[in-house]
Amino acid sequence: VANYAYEDHWPGGSLPDSPVLAAERAGVHDHDSLLRYAEDRIASLADHHAITGSSFKDSWAVVPTYADLWIEQRGGSYVVTAVRTASPAAAAGIVKGDRLTAIGDVPVAEAVAQYWAALGLTVVGDRGQVGARVLAAGRRNRPRDLTIAHAGTERRLSLASLYASEPDLAPVTIATQRRGIHAVLINNSLGDLATIAAFDTAMASIPDRAAVMIDLTNTPSGGNTSVARAMMGWFVKAAAAYQVHSLPSEMRETGIARQWIEQVLPRAGKFHPGPVSIRVGRWTGSMGEGLAIGFNTIGGKVCGGPMAQLRGAVYDFALPSSGIVVKFAAERLNTTKGLARERFEPPPCTGE
Repeated sequence: VANYAYEDHWPGGSLPDSPVLAAERAGVHDHDSLLRYAEDRIASLADHHAITGSSFKDSWAVVPTYADLWIEQRGGSYVVTAVRTASPAAAAGIVKGDRLTAIGDVPVAEAVAQYWAALGLTVVGDRGQVGARVLAAGRRNRPRDLTIAHAGTERRLSLASLYASEPDLAPVTIATQRRGIHAVLINNSLGDLATIAAFDTAMASIPDRAAVMIDLTNTPSGGNTSVARAMMGWFVKAAAAYQVHSLPSEMRETGIARQWIEQVLPRAGKFHPGPVSIRVGRWTGSMGEGLAIGFNTIGGKVCGGPMAQLRGAVYDFALPSSGIVVKFAAERLNTTKGLARERFEPPPCTGE
């Protein structure tokens, strides 16, 4: 609790707890029972950016990395507002605007309530849509049984888990689109230092003044600032601020606020003078979102609508006796103008 940066989004402003969680906590007696409790405690935060470093074969899928449906609660319905490209959901013909109506034999609202009741919690605040996304992503070791409504017709579908087959993609691919725009696709590789060399190679192949579009629509797992700054470094001639960090835990501990600005620096022999645009979407997460606000600050055109809206910068915390790692946001991140990163929402791309 002392290190978590976003406690203000909890219902009532305090760490969610319940007799169910308390009993589970009291019953911890070995590694597996501790890991199961850690998973449930992290789930209670209703925060897609908080996970455990290890898991069980039947643990819930991590959202958004292993999700292909973005679900939002609208009134009494759970609506599909985005479908991941080249996914089981897309192959099954699910489209934006469809509704998720059941998980297995259970109506979705009841299934969501059961998900939270298993933790001793009720459906308030963001819990409804967070729970629905987790249920739609399913258990890691089995297909999903989902009922989807489209234009008044319901279909019950069995969809493979995204854990069943992960595509083996190069970190970066490049293609020339219409109107001579060179598209550089980042294939969920912002945490891989090999992406720096791959991106450099791609950029070096593009004519000096050609328009570049960096596609971040498949970066749900986030990454690190080394890769992000290496990419942005191609488009600045001088040091430039791109995001603002703050550390709430230091304020709690000392009463003194801590905040700092992170900069991107030019890279020797690597500068692209042509225009740059950035394409994002619901599967642009964490460091991908950091790149979006960074490019927006240094003059790139960002489009694509809402992103994964993952809160802050994640730190790893190892539990002292077991070594089990829990991961959650310990820093808040903002644009240089003070907007929370998770609230940055670029316009739709032209033609969408």
